[in-house]
Amino acid sequence: QVQLVESGGGLVQAGDSLRLSCTASGRTFSNYVVGWFRQAAGKEREFVAGITGRGGTTFYADSEKGPFTISRDNAGGTVYLQMNSLKPEDTAVYYCAAVLGGSGYYAREDEYQYWGQGTQVTVSS
Repeated sequence: QVQLVESGGGLVQAGDSLRLSCTASGRTFSNYVVGWFRQAAGKEREFVAGITGRGGTTFYADSEKGPFTISRDNAGGTVYLQMNSLKPEDTAVYYCAAVLGGSGYYAREDEYQYWGQGTQVTVSS
C-alpha cells in the first residue's frame, strides 16, 4: 500500500504560481510512477503530468508542457508540480496518483493504483 497526501493548493490570481506537493508513505517510493491529474467542476478528470521512478523522466499533457513542471525527491518521498502563469481555466481539484512500475508513461486514470484525496486550486481573473 502507498498513501498519498497532496498539499499546496489555494486561491491565487491569474498569472501567479503555485507548487503542489504529493507526499507518499508506505512502500519504496522510487519504484512508482507518479502522475498529477485534475478535475474541474462538471468535467472529467484529466491527466496533467507524470514522472517515472528512479530515472525521473517527465511527461506532460500537451496543453501543460510549458507552464507546469513535475519533479520528484525520492529520498523525501515527494513529487512536486510547479505551476506557473496560472489561468482561471486551471481551477480544479488536483490529485496525485501512483502506480508500481518505475518506467512507464501512464496517462490514464485506470493505469494508476493509488490516489490522494486532492487539493483545490482556484485561480481568479
